[in-house]
Amino acid sequence: MTDLARPERFFADRFNVTPSLMENVLGGALKGRVDDADIYLEYRINEELVLEEGVCKKASRHVSQGAGVRAQAGTRTGYAHTDDITLRNLEDAARQARAIADRATAKAALAGIGAARPHDLYSLDEPPIVTDLVRKLDLLRKVDAAARAADPRVRQVIASVASEEVVTLIATVTGWTIGDVRPLTRLNVTTIAEDNGKREIGTYGGGGRVRFDFFLDESRWKRFATEAARQATLKLTAVDAPAGTMTVVLGPGWPGILLHEAVGHGLEGDFNRKGVSAFAGRIGQKVASELVTVVDDGTIPNRRGSLNVDDEGTPTGRTVLIERGVLRGYLQDKLNARLMGMTPTGNGRRESYAHPPLPRMTNTFMLAGDDDPAEILRSVKHGLYAVAFGGGQVDITSGKFVFSASEAYLIEDGQVTKPVKGATLIGNGPDALTRVSRVGRDLQLDEGIGTCGKDGQSVPVGVGLPTIRIDGMTVGGTAV
Repeated sequence: MTDLARPERFFADRFNVTPSLMENVLGGALKGRVDDADIYLEYRINEELVLEEGVCKKASRHVSQGAGVRAQAGTRTGYAHTDDITLRNLEDAARQARAIADRATAKAALAGIGAARPHDLYSLDEPPIVTDLVRKLDLLRKVDAAARAADPRVRQVIASVASEEVVTLIATVTGWTIGDVRPLTRLNVTTIAEDNGKREIGTYGGGGRVRFDFFLDESRWKRFATEAARQATLKLTAVDAPAGTMTVVLGPGWPGILLHEAVGHGLEGDFNRKGVSAFAGRIGQKVASELVTVVDDGTIPNRRGSLNVDDEGTPTGRTVLIERGVLRGYLQDKLNARLMGMTPTGNGRRESYAHPPLPRMTNTFMLAGDDDPAEILRSVKHGLYAVAFGGGQVDITSGKFVFSASEAYLIEDGQVTKPVKGATLIGNGPDALTRVSRVGRDLQLDEGIGTCGKDGQSVPVGVGLPTIRIDGMTVGGTAV
């Protein structure tokens, strides 16, 4: 079991900062003067190894530490941070945060998170950050060799493994203190294939809050390597994507990134409190096909997007966002939950101590349906089968999105045929959900590669999707 007292001992031993001292800082500078307040302590170690063309091109290890103090009054938030964890700096940060969050604007009552128990989702006997570098480098060399062996057209390989461990300790003005120790590792493979002067790139990888030995399973690392090679070589023979309105089938797993971006962000509490989301004020209304149920679950063991507690100290949970097409709720941090008269859902997240928390997703996915995935494909006479996605853009207010498919195929008379390049999906998140006509029984979560950006902050997330059919989607391409 994770020793949840470890963060308290860690910060006491290293910085002479104890929970009682943190409570004194909050009580002396903030209690009774703001609606809510907290202190967030963080100690982070990042390590990365990069093997390029068989040579170790990068071996880095970075340590950062700091504290953030937040004060909230009404809709105003004051936030101050320091990278030098001392009593004096904490007191100064608390005074600065209080000055920003002017009490005169306060309208809501203090809301504590209660004494809910945290989870124990990623107990590791050996965190990957302490694994010997020789073992990691040996793995990268095997990955490099496997990617090259997969196809003679693979000319370049870049393999990397990145690990981190984050120790956090959070104290609130209500007297609640909680800590967490968060491991995270990712193995990534990038290949460049060349044929007749044409070059294409393929990327694959995965990971999570797992031991390093997770990657030593030969079937896993070899699959990562061969999949990166397959994607690159596949693009060498791809034809131009068609353009127009057609039926689109999304494959299971990583295509859930479209759900994350086009729908998930619109269900975050801050956008809905401010009335700028396409889903604002629509709880209880039908917003999708009755085949669609979407959840956000931060409690799945060892997943990249999972947390024992969020960055406000609230235990994570499983939040049903859309149930059989009906909007049921939003993702909430403490501030937006308080102002909306709702309950925090454990989705207050921040990139680091230098950033205030925001309502963010953890692992967001659509639940499986009853259809046979093969039958879903056979049901399409002419359409597009999208298996993986690259970049995309979303307008939260309108729900409009544009996504590029990094791997897609034509569907002709119910059969998956030619690979295509240059395909983009164009649509509106809420509208696209109403066009879901078939949902497969093959729900998959992604391999563990997702990173979500919002307001300049990046956090690790997970996505997932079963095979689904969406009718009448606009596809942008180069062939008519």
